[in-house]
Amino acid sequence: MIITVTLNAALDITYGMTSVAMGDTNRVARVLERPGGKGLNVARVLHTLGEPVLACGLLGGGTGEAVRAQLTLAGIDAAFTPIEGESRRTVVLAEPDRTTLLNEPGPRVTADEWQSFLADFHRLTATAGVVVLSGSLPPGVPVNAYETLAVACRRAGAGVILDADGEPLRHGLAGRPDIVKPNAGELFRLGLPAEAVRRAGATAVVVSRGRDGLLAHTPHGSWTATPPAITGNPTGAGDALVAALACGLAHDWSWPDRLRHGAALSAAAVRAEVAGAFEPATYRALLPQIRLQPL
Repeated sequence: MIITVTLNAALDITYGMTSVAMGDTNRVARVLERPGGKGLNVARVLHTLGEPVLACGLLGGGTGEAVRAQLTLAGIDAAFTPIEGESRRTVVLAEPDRTTLLNEPGPRVTADEWQSFLADFHRLTATAGVVVLSGSLPPGVPVNAYETLAVACRRAGAGVILDADGEPLRHGLAGRPDIVKPNAGELFRLGLPAEAVRRAGATAVVVSRGRDGLLAHTPHGSWTATPPAITGNPTGAGDALVAALACGLAHDWSWPDRLRHGAALSAAAVRAEVAGAFEPATYRALLPQIRLQPL
């Protein structure tokens, strides 16, 4: 079982638009609404791949209920800890050649609610082979939350993948995750090269670099993996990569296979209109086109 943790879950609203004129009235061509937050994007990709997955985290208010209902409708197993605050919404302005993302900060989580989640999480890890820790932390959640959760996973014998930014990422490294997946911007803000991230606590580091593909430093070697040029919506491409890495960790794939599948799946996700989605046929077609090079 793969468990995804989304502490700052959201209801994602995507506005499909011909163009966006800031400071003016804009017409929306279409509206798509679905559960969001990085961990839920990962869970949807894993579900489409046919992997057993359980989504957990924090949800509250009417927005939280809408997220729960849509997860049930999609057939995704979920075990979210309830909170009093209203879960956040995110808005994506999707134009043909660019996307603009508006993220609310999320609800304030009380100390008692955080302790309730920890108790729930400890019970869930008994069934976990791999746990994905990803996304931002809502107000009130300790900045070292991912370190705490990673340590609990290691004690339960579960593999850990960490995908975060800023101080939650920095603190999370102390939990010694099996894989850390920053993008180029997150790595820059961390102020460490990929090799140093491994020395800081990660067993392996996979950096997503947009059109430049992936850069991986692992105990078994270092590689780049590059897909063919793809245009579309990059929102959620990194989450698709994390889903592939979770599959690879769960099934003990070789690192070259993990990277090929990760690059192909993330490229397929770019062609999808919303985060957490991809066309399996596109994924299969892209897989043999990935260029893998050792460093």
